Amino acid sequence: MSDTPSRLLNLLSLLQTPREWPGSELAERLRVSPRTIRRDIDRLRELGYPVRSSMGAEGGYRLVAGTAMPPLLLDDEEAVAIAVGLRAAAGHAVAGIEEASVRALAKVIQVLPSRLRHRVSTVNAATMPLAGDGPTVDPDDLTVLVAASAGAERLRFGYRDGDGTESKRLVEPLRLVHAGRRWYLVAYDNHRDDWRSFRVDRITDPFPTGVRASPRELPAEDAAAFVAGRRSDWGLPTFRMVVTLHAPASRVAGRLGDAPGDVRPIDEHSCLLDSSRDDSLEWLAHRMAMLGCEFEVHEPPQLAEQLRALSARVSRAAG
Repeated sequence: MSDTPSRLLNLLSLLQTPREWPGSELAERLRVSPRTIRRDIDRLRELGYPVRSSMGAEGGYRLVAGTAMPPLLLDDEEAVAIAVGLRAAAGHAVAGIEEASVRALAKVIQVLPSRLRHRVSTVNAATMPLAGDGPTVDPDDLTVLVAASAGAERLRFGYRDGDGTESKRLVEPLRLVHAGRRWYLVAYDNHRDDWRSFRVDRITDPFPTGVRASPRELPAEDAAAFVAGRRSDWGLPTFRMVVTLHAPASRVAGRLGDAPGDVRPIDEHSCLLDSSRDDSLEWLAHRMAMLGCEFEVHEPPQLAEQLRALSARVSRAAG
């Protein structure tokens, strides 16, 4: 096998199986000399692959854990399994790995051959996860959004507002945020000349334009703070928010932009939210109305006023 790059890839594929390979067996499989195997092992080490060698009659080579994650080689079945698993993780994410799942899915989908993409689609079409209590999001849309965000590429998509109004948007995406069983895209809206957060389940037909976007300064500490309503250019005052929520703490924690420790269980059916906030009171009122549980506002009184105003609007809309 005189093609050195191909031989290195085949050698790496063999070493990524969980066993130790004698040099003579590697040489026989790749149809080269043991000396060539030793040179190829040195090349892999230079590329950052931690290949360990052992001496003796039973000695050989094996790939071990290193200080960094090197590129992996996957066969067709492994690639399909990872893509299907990442799609499931993106749609029904485990807390803490939501965005990582989407980033990894975008990388895998980008390099999958068409025949494997068809297999992934077939598996997904033949399976149906148990629905949760949040809106569903197409993982394919998520991969488009995260790829455009990573590449600082302008996006076009259709969007449906909360009142059902549909519009076309041209945006410069910054980051995806997972909060309260929902995905949000933080982006600069070119038509409105301002930053916006878009619920991904309301986005339709996203596609990249191929036009690069210039860096812009987000008016918040980060994308998560922006989604939580904490814009630095609003100049909102800080206030204490105290609310009794008639739901388990595990169900509501994090859904109001609260920090860890802000929600304390009262019993198995209720909890107390006590936190220092600089959010928009209107935003908080809308978020609380969407919790799906009973609650009582103790502080601040302005939040209770916002809820009364929201209740009046909803009552008038209901006739």
